Amino acid sequence: MAAPTEHPDDSTTPGTDDPRPAPVQWGPASGVGSLPGTDPVEALRLVTGELPDFPHLPELPGRGAGADLIGRTAALLVDLYVDLTPAGWRLVSRPGADLRRAHEFLARDVDALFEVAERYSGPLKVQVAGPWTLAAGLERTRGDRAVVDPGARRDLAQSLVEGIAAHVADVSARVPGAQVVVQLDEPSVPAVLQGGLPTVSGFGKLSAVEAHVVEDLLTRLVDRVAAPVVVHCCAQRAPLDLFRAAGAAGLSFDLGMVQDLDAVGTAVEAGTHLLVGIVPGTDTTLPPAKATASRLSAWWNELGFPAEQLHAAVTLTPACGLAGASPAYARTAMAHVREAARYLQPE
Repeated sequence: MAAPTEHPDDSTTPGTDDPRPAPVQWGPASGVGSLPGTDPVEALRLVTGELPDFPHLPELPGRGAGADLIGRTAALLVDLYVDLTPAGWRLVSRPGADLRRAHEFLARDVDALFEVAERYSGPLKVQVAGPWTLAAGLERTRGDRAVVDPGARRDLAQSLVEGIAAHVADVSARVPGAQVVVQLDEPSVPAVLQGGLPTVSGFGKLSAVEAHVVEDLLTRLVDRVAAPVVVHCCAQRAPLDLFRAAGAAGLSFDLGMVQDLDAVGTAVEAGTHLLVGIVPGTDTTLPPAKATASRLSAWWNELGFPAEQLHAAVTLTPACGLAGASPAYARTAMAHVREAARYLQPE
């Protein structure tokens, strides 16, 4: 990949000479991230039981502030601190009780890995907020969201990549046989690109950020992560071309939200793995698993690729996190994508 163009927004972010991560042995089915419930050991037992070939470290936002996407990711930041206000998470000068709680939640989750999955061998996914979603979700000490400030964006990205490195090392120490895959959750990127983010006051919209600026910062972060990176966005107008160009090894999206088949086709031709969200993230009646597999096969045929390539090119997932689902449906959804994936395997 060519070096990204320098821009004032991120030109001081260090690059790396490290080799790219080894290719992933992608599993046939996985999860997106969040689950209902509050017990990390129980959640991990569920995930490793239903998704044995490509489990993930579950997020349990039902535990409260600090277990949510922004708070959990803020717990990874190095030398940057956050606190919770009535308006949401805010960057502050020193750590407080809210950040300590987020650290405790994350530590319990990683400890649960050792208890449940110490002997696991294979791909194992962890999820964090990507740099743009993190910047969109954090308010500056004085002013609006951090996403409007190039310096704040740069500092957050630098801190985040250091935190991801420590998190990957921690997970690898608990599960030595795992090949850790890092998922960057970027649900806010479409709004960042389109100028759709509300101001903190709620009375206006923040200015759009140019696509090349979004891509450059994301590229620099992906290049510095010493693990394969998946970028997940289940929002409408997910910029799959941008994520692929930023160096993502995998793209995770809601199949029902993707209209740009050319972007998907380009990703497949480039060797980018697809994590396809094929069942809803909230309770509904699901069709037979074979019907779900047939739906995906028809979509793949519409893309114009040989049927025999499908099983290796995709991993089936729910469309989004399952935190809003009932525990029974969460188990059913994970079992469903696992069973549907079996119908895609060559005979």
